[in-house]
Amino acid sequence: MPRTPGGAGDGTATTDGALLSIGAVLGQLRDEFPEVTISKIRFLEAEGLVEPQRTPSGYRKFAPEDVRRLAYVLRVQRDHYLPLRVIKEHLAGLDRGEQPVLPGRAGDEVDGQPHDGARPQDGPEEALRGPQELRLGREALLAATGAGAAELDQWESYGLVEAGGDGGYDADTVVIGRLIADLGRRGLEPRHLRAVKAAADREAGLVEQLVAPLRRHRNPQTRRHAEITAEELAELSVRLHAAMVRSALRLRLR
Repeated sequence: MPRTPGGAGDGTATTDGALLSIGAVLGQLRDEFPEVTISKIRFLEAEGLVEPQRTPSGYRKFAPEDVRRLAYVLRVQRDHYLPLRVIKEHLAGLDRGEQPVLPGRAGDEVDGQPHDGARPQDGPEEALRGPQELRLGREALLAATGAGAAELDQWESYGLVEAGGDGGYDADTVVIGRLIADLGRRGLEPRHLRAVKAAADREAGLVEQLVAPLRRHRNPQTRRHAEITAEELAELSVRLHAAMVRSALRLRLR
């Protein structure tokens, strides 16, 4: 794991080396990055920027170094607008004991002229500017999933993925798209996955009912607790679903 800058002194990690749940990590990061979400943390994990430990039951557990690593990635995105490809190179250099050179921050002067800190971007990382929730355009989503335009049209026609009100796609849509593509290569077509989507919608409805009283609370901390609780319930639901599928297959393939 690269030795990323930061530490307990900057409010991003514990001092006793205790492992943290993803909800606890979110709470620490939001002191500096108020717009970060659990979906963003999961996306950065999926992209290989952090590798939390897993308990025997499948829960993510983050070490203080993982939290510092996440904080570094978010900070560099926010202050220097670097794509993930470049940030990965920086982290590899830090792991070797090097000190990567960062471009100027937004608002700095370059050659005597104000500079907004933007840099040319390529691929799906284009939307990863700062710690805000990931939003990808259509072309970036296609690049991130390796799908073609006709495939994405089919996914949307079956309700498997959906653009937001702004026309953009979130981090979970990237994961969904990659999984649909992987399943397609193994013979499962989008039309076969409509039952999976229907089951997911029903589970989401159950979680929404459970956390609704917390979400309506005036206290911001209570509303944040509702968000974390919903994420934890979603993860438990996913693990339950996977275990039930494996159990059913074992019975049927005997």
